[in-house]
Amino acid sequence: MAKAYTPGLLVTRHKKHRCVRRLPIAGDVKVKVGDRVSADDVVAETSLPGNVNPINLANQMSMPPADVMDCMIKHEGDPIAVNEPLAQTKGLFGMFKSTVNSRFEGTVETISPVTGQVIIRGAPLPVQVRAYIDGDVVSVREDEGCEIEAEVAYVQGIFGVGGETQGRIAMACTSNEQELVADEITPEMKGCIVVGGARMTAEAIQKARDVGAAAVVSGGLDDEDLKNLLGYDLGVAITGREELGITVIITEGFGEISMAERTYDMLKGHEGGNASVNGATQIRAGVMRPEIIIPLSGSQAAQAGQEFEEGQLVIGRSLRVIRDPYFGMIGEVSALPAEPHVLGSGSKARVLEVKFPSGETAIVPRANVELIEE
Repeated sequence: MAKAYTPGLLVTRHKKHRCVRRLPIAGDVKVKVGDRVSADDVVAETSLPGNVNPINLANQMSMPPADVMDCMIKHEGDPIAVNEPLAQTKGLFGMFKSTVNSRFEGTVETISPVTGQVIIRGAPLPVQVRAYIDGDVVSVREDEGCEIEAEVAYVQGIFGVGGETQGRIAMACTSNEQELVADEITPEMKGCIVVGGARMTAEAIQKARDVGAAAVVSGGLDDEDLKNLLGYDLGVAITGREELGITVIITEGFGEISMAERTYDMLKGHEGGNASVNGATQIRAGVMRPEIIIPLSGSQAAQAGQEFEEGQLVIGRSLRVIRDPYFGMIGEVSALPAEPHVLGSGSKARVLEVKFPSGETAIVPRANVELIEE
């Protein structure tokens, strides 16, 4: 019998997760296959070329570009400091010499007799790639990076901002329906992944940043609060590179939305444990979701099970409706009609029947739902 699949928002108590760690340019990989790494361990490093700083000596010394070469004190490949002499004119009878000092620190890279310009290359910029999760190195790409595998509990969010970070899980709300406000944030949450319930307020995010929390995770967020937090309207873009000093993730959507009870309960079950989070989101081609990754010990992984094949659409699967009139509602698949169904618009589409916790059922196009993997 054929199987049906649909994209899902992954929320699972146990999965084997692989994470690729890659350098932007060729460098030195510090680990080998079989190594056990922690989230903060440096697994690869390299140096990016420094900034390019041009100096127009011909203009500053009021001479033809071809004459610049004869006036150079420093030559290609020489190091130079700020305010150190770079070039000097011949003067008149050895007197009235004019000296040009460097405004930059670095290395003299090129001297052009055609343009009269000198290029000073700044110091290399060190780049380190950390493991991000606790796990085992399962493959290494020479000069490029590695792949790390771990048994984890895993939560994908709807939207996030801010990059990768790690910390201890701290529950700020007593239920998944409680709004996360500033009063729930305490100084003890410094360095923590703060987990709320329903909508998080802008004041709560600001206070979490002030106390030094690593990240804030909650069910919803007002789009105006997000705009105020960033200082600009985000629009359609790839997030994750914002310099906010904190990572923010919402698990359900924008507005007054409570975190799914099963997601809240799972995070609460790991309170006090370490987690890695990444707010990077891309909602165009090559969809990328924000994530919360909780490493499991051997005994925790053994206790957790995975009932369904990932992405498979079968009766009993939990799902979330992502279009009106049931937007945001969570239920489970109660029937999978084989024949296309005529929608209100008159078009035909493959549908499913979803049963909500209230007992109500509804017919929903399969394209209008996403699975909650658990």
